[in-house]
Amino acid sequence: MDSQLGLIEQSFNNRYTLWVHEALDELPDSFTITDPSISGHPIVFASRGFLKMSGFSRAEIIGRNGRMFQGPRTNRRTIMEIREAIREERPIEVNLLNYKKDGTPFWMLFKMSLVFGKEDGRATHFVAVQVPIVSRKHMRNSGMSYSEDGGGSRLREIVFGSCRREVCSDSLLDLDRVLALDSDDTGLEIEDSCEASDLEKRKAATAIDNILSVLTHYSQLTGRLVCGKRCSLPGMGFISSSLYISLGRIKQSFVLIDPHLPDMPMVYASDAFLKLTGYDRNEVVGQNCRFLNGVDTDTTVLYQIKESIRTEQACTVRILNYRKDKSSFWNLLHISPIRNASGKVL
Repeated sequence: MDSQLGLIEQSFNNRYTLWVHEALDELPDSFTITDPSISGHPIVFASRGFLKMSGFSRAEIIGRNGRMFQGPRTNRRTIMEIREAIREERPIEVNLLNYKKDGTPFWMLFKMSLVFGKEDGRATHFVAVQVPIVSRKHMRNSGMSYSEDGGGSRLREIVFGSCRREVCSDSLLDLDRVLALDSDDTGLEIEDSCEASDLEKRKAATAIDNILSVLTHYSQLTGRLVCGKRCSLPGMGFISSSLYISLGRIKQSFVLIDPHLPDMPMVYASDAFLKLTGYDRNEVVGQNCRFLNGVDTDTTVLYQIKESIRTEQACTVRILNYRKDKSSFWNLLHISPIRNASGKVL
């Protein structure tokens, strides 16, 4: 568990400055950020708005998968749509029934977008914004109007009547949440389905834009730039998030190398490999494996490895490698090509 928490901490600290947490916390929106490169695709950041909406503390959420908010009435088909979007690394917007910590169900607009590393085009994080959907049924029963053609303005005038404009603008965000959460207090009387309004959809889109703007800014300060669209250089390879999730379940020490890229860099390193060598993921991905060699590494063995790669044949060798702290260790190294259905090395 400690190693998992360490990876979660590195998830942000390696790409953004430490100030990013504070900047994200200043946003009024309800959202979570997950990392597909960590086993289990856990939540690595949860906003104050999300904690308030769900009733969970940050310590109860960080490191957990988003499925913890699902319940008996969560639509399985919608969950499969979200999983498919994650696998295909594409944005998605759906209406979703989730559950608070106290077990209360509530409808929300779930809008998910991706964050990509600019240097390699890999999906580094998923951003999921949750906008509570104001129940139209509740609004009708309460005699309220919340439409975009003036009804919403009328409701605001009733509630805030004599408030000064600048005070109202800040309070309206809280009003939207209060109305949404109030609509859920009927417990099992919650509607079978609930559609988000155009206003709620615009709020979700604006929230995504604001979050990506913060992440982009704080990645510029570290030089490890991110963007909201895949923006890799021509010829650069990447591993999809679905493959990352699957690879993360393997507990052995291993790396994946792309032989079609210049200098044959690592494109994936397992958690066990990072623990064995003492390196962080960002220090090894994109690098050739030769950094593990040292003064006493047998050059004959290195030649054997090169020949195995050149001839696209598997081989097993015993080689002296070095950790980040310069300590040496004997490595029983097995190299094997991965081929597609036609036999071509991937």
